Amino acid sequence: MKLLAPIALSVGEPSGIGPEIAAGAWARLGAQLPFFVIGDPKHLAGLGAPVVEIAAPCDAMDASSRGLPVLPHPFAAPAVPGQPDAANARGVIEAITRGVDLVRQGEASALTTGPIHKKALKDGAGFRFPGHTEFLADLAGVEQVVMMLVCPELRVVPVTIHIALQAVPAALTAALVRETITITHSALQQDFGIASPRIAVAGLNPHGGEGGTMGREEIEMIAPVLEALRAEGLALTGPHSADTMFHAGARAGYDAAVAMYHDQALVPIKTIDFAGGVNVTLGLPFVRTSPDHGTAFDIAGRGIADPTSLVAALEVARDMAAARDASGRAP
Repeated sequence: MKLLAPIALSVGEPSGIGPEIAAGAWARLGAQLPFFVIGDPKHLAGLGAPVVEIAAPCDAMDASSRGLPVLPHPFAAPAVPGQPDAANARGVIEAITRGVDLVRQGEASALTTGPIHKKALKDGAGFRFPGHTEFLADLAGVEQVVMMLVCPELRVVPVTIHIALQAVPAALTAALVRETITITHSALQQDFGIASPRIAVAGLNPHGGEGGTMGREEIEMIAPVLEALRAEGLALTGPHSADTMFHAGARAGYDAAVAMYHDQALVPIKTIDFAGGVNVTLGLPFVRTSPDHGTAFDIAGRGIADPTSLVAALEVARDMAAARDASGRAP
């Protein structure tokens, strides 16, 4: 599958494993999947991949055959493995913003983001967002985006994400469930090339509430939303008991699952494919993926970081960008 432009990879927190897995991803992919890192070349040197500084994203198409293409973006401080420096916070944020700009300008086909450390960003630059997803939505001027976790065996979307479990019932509204499902449906068509998506929706409570004896959210809120969306032509099933949704036989019956809260979605995908899961942001005007792990400070600099999830994130970004191009929605 040929890219019209390379993929932009923001380096993320340079004291984490981001630089190492970038080098490892190039070692696996080389020129087969051209991408370039937006970061400080000094942070990427000596990690087992030759660093090739480029002047523009288009240079990555040729440079990727010779080494890891890096679009230089100077950071304020050195990168000490496992020891984040708040002085580098501004560089991390600027690299992400630059990546968004390059994708929206058509100089990159998609954005893949390296893991960030939110405390360092807050301490060093007053970062006010819970994470990448909310920051990217703000940059794009989009009110509602959806997080999808992807591996070859499963696509799953949590309706609520990084909130306490006790706060989930109040946060779940008919409007939020409806918008999450409709964004997911649209993305399956336009970003994954599935003309008629099948979506399975979980209930909130054990056994789907068991007829109201263990909660009434399924009866009073989730089921009516699904009924209304089915009337609009969406192929939906549920609300299902979440404990029966993720075995192989059940997964064969849908293209994506929608879960009600974080662990209900992430436990199955991390069990199925812990190393290769990919985080995808749906609802943006550009393609964004990331590896489904954090900065891993405990192993940074030891040469043992596994680039599998980043490789998968780049491959998913490539496929989504191609699907968007085919659908006429490429930036």
